[in-house]
Amino acid sequence: MSRLAKPALIALGVVAMAAPVFGVPNVGRPATPAEIQAWDIDIRPDFQGLPRGSGSVRQGEKIWDQKCTSCHGTFGESNEVFAPLTGGTTKADQQSGHVKALAGPNIPPRTTFMKLSSLSTLFDYIRRAMPWNAPKSLSNDDVYAVTAYMLSLNDIVAEDFVLDQDNIKLIQQRLPNRNGMTRDHGLWSVKGKPDTANKACMRDCEKSVTITSTLPVHAAGTHGNLADQNRTFGPVRGVTLAIAGTSPAPAKSPSPSRLSLAEDNGCTGCHGVSDKIVGPAFRDIARRYANQSDAMQRLKSKIRLGGAGAWGDIPMPPQDQIDDTKANELAEWILNGAQ
Repeated sequence: MSRLAKPALIALGVVAMAAPVFGVPNVGRPATPAEIQAWDIDIRPDFQGLPRGSGSVRQGEKIWDQKCTSCHGTFGESNEVFAPLTGGTTKADQQSGHVKALAGPNIPPRTTFMKLSSLSTLFDYIRRAMPWNAPKSLSNDDVYAVTAYMLSLNDIVAEDFVLDQDNIKLIQQRLPNRNGMTRDHGLWSVKGKPDTANKACMRDCEKSVTITSTLPVHAAGTHGNLADQNRTFGPVRGVTLAIAGTSPAPAKSPSPSRLSLAEDNGCTGCHGVSDKIVGPAFRDIARRYANQSDAMQRLKSKIRLGGAGAWGDIPMPPQDQIDDTKANELAEWILNGAQ
């Protein structure tokens, strides 16, 4: 069993327990070989665990156009839904194994291939998690093909290249940032001991938490306004900071405009008022929900919890940053035709 499989199976409760847990006997059962095999799919940096197979750049392009472009763009350059995958590397980076642009301010958005140090990580992630709306639906040959296409987009392999379980180890030696990871720090090696000496608090616990680490006033803004450096899509938000040497700027008051509220929360990155972008137009949503007695509650729930299948294959992720009040305002505005 791999180093990842056993903890996962224990979490699922399918590994037999030698003794009762919390006084409850017969908790769990031995995992079947099929269950172990289903979880034992990790691929290590030395490519141990890599499945046999092959796929060409041209095959990967066809799969990409069908399953990947809606989120990542035709050439992996899109910043509409997720951060760009491609760009920011050079032939010189392939020779050195260090991406020069990571050390400078010229390319603020860090693309996946600027940071990627192990090709097995990319293959493993595509294999287990992509496409977003149907993870693990790609065959091993499909994953080889998509990986090959991504490599070609970054000029690491030629357009007629065929990637397989043997030559992938050679391509690893062309990754622009293959030497960008270091093990020379305390968090990597703990010499067989836990990296913390803290004891679990079981009684007389602290009733409140004091924040002991904050951004010093003199450092605020030295790297620009963090809020401007994060995508508006999804729950991740940057801190609004003032220029260096001043106090952080106060949080921006909510705009009275419902459109501004939609823009501030990233809704317009995927939805136009009258035009479809990644998701349906707001006015198309209003027409579908028209005359439904529970429309307000259903739409509010969809805004906060996300969903999939109602408007096609592209899922809508949860919007945890939107509270009930804002969700009500957005739902009401949309149902009124985004007027």
